[in-house]
Amino acid sequence: MDTATVERFEANRDRLASLAYRLLGSAADAEDAVQDAFLRWQAADQAYIEVPEAWLTKVVTNLSLDRLRSAQMRRERAACDWLPEPLLDGDPMLGPADTVEQRESVTLAVLILMERLSPIERAVYVLREAFSYSHAEIAEILDITESASQQHVHRARRHITAGRNAHTVNDASARRIVEAFINAASSGQTERLVALLTDDATGTTDGAGLAKKLTRYSVPERIAAMLRAGFKPTPAKRRLAGGSPALHAAVVNGSPAVVAVVGDQVLGVVILEVRDDDKIATVHGMASPARLGRLTAEWRRHEHDDPIIASW
Repeated sequence: MDTATVERFEANRDRLASLAYRLLGSAADAEDAVQDAFLRWQAADQAYIEVPEAWLTKVVTNLSLDRLRSAQMRRERAACDWLPEPLLDGDPMLGPADTVEQRESVTLAVLILMERLSPIERAVYVLREAFSYSHAEIAEILDITESASQQHVHRARRHITAGRNAHTVNDASARRIVEAFINAASSGQTERLVALLTDDATGTTDGAGLAKKLTRYSVPERIAAMLRAGFKPTPAKRRLAGGSPALHAAVVNGSPAVVAVVGDQVLGVVILEVRDDDKIATVHGMASPARLGRLTAEWRRHEHDDPIIASW
């Protein structure tokens, strides 16, 4: 393959990866889908590809749909053993962020809500809302009619709008929210945490990848008790962590997040999805190394503000 052909693919790589990530909720799976697309690009007769960007979009979308429909992925997600892979603000895989719809499409709230959709509804929603494809273009990509595309996006919007409860933040507001959260969590006072939560708050933790299923909480007092225990430092936790982590504020998938770091290794992230009154509606705790690989790599590439707690 000549250099120009490779460069043309590479010019599309970030866009294709952000498309696959929105469809799959996994950076690792998105990277695999894009690599598979590259192999097909290598094998294709370039003379018959009139619009490479459209051809690549179709290939990556359908490769992602194949993964969503696979028996293994259906089993994993049906067993409640799945959370989206978190991405640090600025990661090119987050893709376009010019519109509200584009920013919302990579929040954990929306990625989780998209699990309620069929694979085809998910694809139509992402192509339309995040990448602004016309219904005619979507019909061509997915081999469906324009009217079917319109129907799918209508159903998808209804499901997602009904359940969406988070909004995106900037670095300054994220740090303010995270500081209040850490201060309450480390105070040892459950009532201080409860005051930060909405009445219908929920919590999810992956148990650092040691548990077979996610652990879920649905009562503010139980969530607060779990967080208070989790943020209480002990010698055993420090030994397990390999030292005393620094706790940073960051933006992850458009939401405020606590990032626990030892050296340049991210050990865990707590993502706080907030409502317009800055009350915390959802707490996602992730410490499984399998979920933190890309976030750690991105963390190492950037400078960061001073930690909220330098040595936990």
